[in-house]
Amino acid sequence: MSTVSTSVEIDYPESDGKPMGETDLHINWTIRLRDILQCRYQQQQVYVSGNLLIYFEEGNPKQFVVPDAFVVKESDPGPRRTFKCWEEPSLPCVAFEVTSRSSKREDTVFKPQTYARIGIKEYFVYDPTQDYLDPPLRGFRLAGKEHLPIEPNADGSLSCEELDLTLSLDGLDLVWSDRTSGERLLMKWEAEQAALAAEQAARAAEHQARLDAEAEVALLREQLRRSGQSD
Repeated sequence: MSTVSTSVEIDYPESDGKPMGETDLHINWTIRLRDILQCRYQQQQVYVSGNLLIYFEEGNPKQFVVPDAFVVKESDPGPRRTFKCWEEPSLPCVAFEVTSRSSKREDTVFKPQTYARIGIKEYFVYDPTQDYLDPPLRGFRLAGKEHLPIEPNADGSLSCEELDLTLSLDGLDLVWSDRTSGERLLMKWEAEQAALAAEQAARAAEHQARLDAEAEVALLREQLRRSGQSD
């Protein structure tokens, strides 16, 4: 008896059917996190995404996780429909979650276990309302096979070693800063506005300096003229 082997193509869905966020605030922060990271790593071999299904077990489409934002270093920055770990040269190094009333347990209990299993080295959870997490900003770093809490710095901020960033709170807002320069990270449109404002300020300063120099020259000429008349 002959047997015929058939290959069955496995379907990896592109959506888990869940909404992006619980409220407009959570949606806005999810978008902001991704945009800030994309702005930081533009034109680099770094892939930044969010609300994208990460499949981490080949052949098993039930094994997936959906971070609000994540970063993959040394990776093609081009768009993907899903992220299949076994097809990628690098795995996510950092994941971020904007937690809410409905996602608190998943963000603080289940996802850390999954991220540790995948090998994601750092994981941060942020509560923009400060109603569901205490403290409202938490960080975890992979140690062996589990994530352990990141000890806050003296000012209460958290260090993200993988991305060389400092995460802190300004009131209710999450602030990202470069650990080396201390420069605050911005969304793309914010960075463009800041660059434009800096350019305009530089031009205004240059114009004022030119006016001041011309006024000084005029003053010296007037002083010389009067000095010649007095002689």
